[in-house]
Amino acid sequence: MHGRCGARGASSSSVEFDDKGWPCWPDREDLSAEFIRLLAAAQEGGATVSECWLTLSRINLASVSSWSEEWIKTAELNEARAELSFQNGNLITARRNWLRAMTYFHAAARPLESLDDLLTCAVDGMRRCATNLLKSRVPAGEVLSIPWTEDVCLQAYFLPSAFRDNGPVIVCIGEPGSYKEELIAKYAGHANERGLSLLAVDLLGTQVALPPERLGQRFETAMSRVLDFLSEKPGVDNTRIAIVADAWSSSLVARAAASDARFAAAVCDAGIWDSHERSFFFRHAAGHEQTGCLEECNSISRSIDCPLLVTAGEGGWLLPGALTEFGNKLGNIHHDASLILFRRAETAAMQGHLDNPTLANEVIFDWLEDRLRLRTGLS
Repeated sequence: MHGRCGARGASSSSVEFDDKGWPCWPDREDLSAEFIRLLAAAQEGGATVSECWLTLSRINLASVSSWSEEWIKTAELNEARAELSFQNGNLITARRNWLRAMTYFHAAARPLESLDDLLTCAVDGMRRCATNLLKSRVPAGEVLSIPWTEDVCLQAYFLPSAFRDNGPVIVCIGEPGSYKEELIAKYAGHANERGLSLLAVDLLGTQVALPPERLGQRFETAMSRVLDFLSEKPGVDNTRIAIVADAWSSSLVARAAASDARFAAAVCDAGIWDSHERSFFFRHAAGHEQTGCLEECNSISRSIDCPLLVTAGEGGWLLPGALTEFGNKLGNIHHDASLILFRRAETAAMQGHLDNPTLANEVIFDWLEDRLRLRTGLS
């Protein structure tokens, strides 16, 4: 969170506000960020502002279970409305309520200290609502299991375009520990309106199939398996498959784009996270305290051949000047690469565009539309 919160701690259910006007709790940065994410989801239909504030008013942060319990209650109310609407043949309302229920279940699953039974309830509800939402779409979506290693499959959702056959696909990847259901709420509307199919992929989710150190070594092979799968899937143009990293708090997607030339476009960090970590360790070893700096473009960014877009926020964890300099260097070494920096004055400036993902996603999907040579509903 940016700015300072009020003096009261997280033992109270009273909400505090930072100097930017965002709700926060000094001792619970994770829940502060999650509530901002919920409010932002309302812009995409993934929540309603009134339900968010009403649920928050019932939460006692002194209780380990209260956060998850209250969001589950709100999620179940929306799920019940969805089921009733579906039975009555009101499919649009059913889908809208399943989408909101999915978001609220996701919020319930976020606290690291969630009790096992509450976490199981939240994750099961989230996936149940996602499955019902996909089944009610036109055309219907699919729940997929994509082979990866001998003992691990990648879990994914495929949302086909309603506008075209043999068309492009956007592969959206969440960071380790995130959920593919959140990717549906964030990206499905932007993709669907532009005639783009969407594949939302889980890496780890709640069940750690591989430890993080092994994941880093094998992630490139995972994305190659995804490309292999999509290339054989009917209705997919295998020359127009793009990859999008969600929140880019690692360079996993950038490494995947650098290792497989089949991607038609990539939206990722271009190796910034790896460069930042390396620079941090070098400076720390030399006794320098400066943070937020970057090296020159590294081997990852130099190895990505497809069109490349990096988006960042002025209020994120890197200095704006360092990002601008990195973007200039990136443009000099790459035939089609750019870095877009969102300023605080326009929002979408927090890390991962947490404060306004809608604004960032409009830029991202317009760029994807242009690079994949699309015009909505026409090509």
